[in-house]
Amino acid sequence: MDRDDFFTTEEKEQLFLLYRKLLRLTGETLKRGDCKKLKTHLVNSIKNNHVQRDTFGLNPLIKDMQTAVIVAEEIGMKRASILGIMLHESVKSGAYTTEEVQKMYGEDVAGIIRGLIRVNELYSKSPTIESENFRNLLLSFAEDMRVILIMIANRVNVMRQIKDSPNDEARKQVANEAAYLYAPIAHKLGLYKLKSELEDLSLKYTEKEIYYHIKDKLNATKAARDKYIAAFIAPVQKMLEESGLKFHIKGRTKSIHSIYQKMKKQKCPFEGVYDLFAIRIILDSPLEKEKQECWQVYSIVTDMYQPNPKRLRDWLSVPKSNGYESLHITVMGPEAKWVEVQIRTERMDDIAERGLAAHWRYKGVKGESGLDEWLTSVREALENSDNGLEAMDQFKLDLYEDEVFVFTPKGDLFKLGKGSTVLDFAFQIHSKLGSKCIGAKVNGKNAQLRQVLHSGDQVEIMTSNTQTPKQDWLNIVTTSKARTKIRQALKEMAARQHAFAKETLERKFKNRKIDYDEAVMMRLIKRLGFKTVTEFYQTIADGALEVNDIIDKYLEQQKRENDTHDEVTYRSAEGYNLQPIQEEETKGKEDVLVIDQNLKGLDFKLARCCNPIYGDDVFGFVTVSGGIKIHRCDCPNASDLRERFGYRIVKARWAGKSQGTQYPITLRVVGHDDIGIVTNITSVISKENDISLRSISIDSHDGLFSGTLTIMVGDTGRLEALIKKLRTVKGVKQVSRN
Repeated sequence: MDRDDFFTTEEKEQLFLLYRKLLRLTGETLKRGDCKKLKTHLVNSIKNNHVQRDTFGLNPLIKDMQTAVIVAEEIGMKRASILGIMLHESVKSGAYTTEEVQKMYGEDVAGIIRGLIRVNELYSKSPTIESENFRNLLLSFAEDMRVILIMIANRVNVMRQIKDSPNDEARKQVANEAAYLYAPIAHKLGLYKLKSELEDLSLKYTEKEIYYHIKDKLNATKAARDKYIAAFIAPVQKMLEESGLKFHIKGRTKSIHSIYQKMKKQKCPFEGVYDLFAIRIILDSPLEKEKQECWQVYSIVTDMYQPNPKRLRDWLSVPKSNGYESLHITVMGPEAKWVEVQIRTERMDDIAERGLAAHWRYKGVKGESGLDEWLTSVREALENSDNGLEAMDQFKLDLYEDEVFVFTPKGDLFKLGKGSTVLDFAFQIHSKLGSKCIGAKVNGKNAQLRQVLHSGDQVEIMTSNTQTPKQDWLNIVTTSKARTKIRQALKEMAARQHAFAKETLERKFKNRKIDYDEAVMMRLIKRLGFKTVTEFYQTIADGALEVNDIIDKYLEQQKRENDTHDEVTYRSAEGYNLQPIQEEETKGKEDVLVIDQNLKGLDFKLARCCNPIYGDDVFGFVTVSGGIKIHRCDCPNASDLRERFGYRIVKARWAGKSQGTQYPITLRVVGHDDIGIVTNITSVISKENDISLRSISIDSHDGLFSGTLTIMVGDTGRLEALIKKLRTVKGVKQVSRN
């Protein structure tokens, strides 16, 4: 092959091994001339420099062949999928067109390539993929489900290949995407083997210490576990053999990721997770005897070991809606340990392992009912189809017809109701943006406020500082959030106009040296026919009432009242002045934060759970009320927020320091219980410039004291310097920030 520098010696060996393996897996489905044409295409692409190595330096041809092997071996897909994988890079780079591919290989292959390119374009729009929104959009965009299966296989392959990559940041990003995006989709499709591998590798790359801690514990307890499994299986095996059944038994250890999830959920160490494995009895039964023989095995196992009737799961009598068939029982094994036993046939096991049965509800992963029905129809079609997964191209994913998914220019993804307009989208991002919206660019073309948006649209909101919300906007928007924000903005505008009108009126009184009496004015307003004071001031703001005319009428009213010697009760004007509450805003704007790369001046609050200060690595979280809370990146809640609400995370960084700004920080100090130690600690703090001690609380027992100090400090630099000094105080064992 030309361009020998494109392959290393090791890659050449890999290439031929993979080629032979692929031929063995898919040879019977390939058409005459496929291999020859494919080789010519790939040679030309390499020769003309159309395919390049990726971020990790992986050879694209080797990577695609590895993915093709996973797709053929693990999922069972054949010709169209394999050729689509091998050719899509060449088409994406412009070496060939989909029309040329269609002519040479057929519409099936061209359709898969179109789907892969379409999904890749969608993917490149959005750097923030940690959200259910992106997952749903990906499914709705793919149309042919084989595209999604190929993407899952590709991600599994990449995760396998990058273990030694020096590019740690890129590896973490790929690992996070695997956990947030691909593993849940693999779960929904029943690809449990691939799903577990994605989750385990993701944990390995993102939380290395935890991964190896559990792995080492599993290795350390493997001998004892194997011994226990052997002791459990031995009598069962003997009885099954005597009954004349054909079978094999395997003990399956839970994945590292699922063990970690149990440790977190149950808040226990590794030793506290008792169900580390399950025993699987797999029968080689003819179709007509499957149920009978499974129940026979159940009878044998429960005769030997006491079953837990609450933990019986019978998916033999009534299979799950997604086709999953198996019998699960939990029995009391030796040493009084509960053991899960799964009884199924080779056919059932093959379906469950390779993903045709998407029993994703089994582990409590809730999904949309539409997806459940769709997967059931896919399963039925596959079971009734001679071509297996080749029949999947007839399916389209019309699951999200009530929702649209829309991108910002930077790739952030928002979910809106069907029929949402440009104005809805503007208010969805931020109420300030919505209030100043004058239109948008949708996919690069100018669009009006009322233009309806569709899934995949990239929308850039256009604003003007002179724009204000209008009453007729309520007829344009369809979302309740936008409607509420517009009403609120109109109300606030009216209040400002009223305040301005009142101020103008009072200033005119002062200019004409007339004493302003609120009580007289109230009676005049009533006499003029206004039902409310608000209505009166709105009329002035609209210009329908002239201020000088009002003053003349006021003087008439006053003269009439004086003539009848009415007593006018004096009321202080101070009672009617609404003082603007500035505190919340100034708190949020003392130190400048840049939110989402280029937005300054947005209101934000500092989260109390982690108390970020200037200098901390931070991120923003869009709250339900629409405000932004700033959290430290190492906040104890950060992981949960990213996992559950990834689409509401925005980037944030400190951009400027205001002189004199201070933050409350809680420090925990542990040391020897000595009367002088507290004096020494407070002495160190008092000598620091721009740091003050707000409170201190001491608790001591068993010769140790634990102190909680609340201090006011300006930034992380000063805080770290103080912590270093406190650690040098005699008797102090530990200083940490809460």
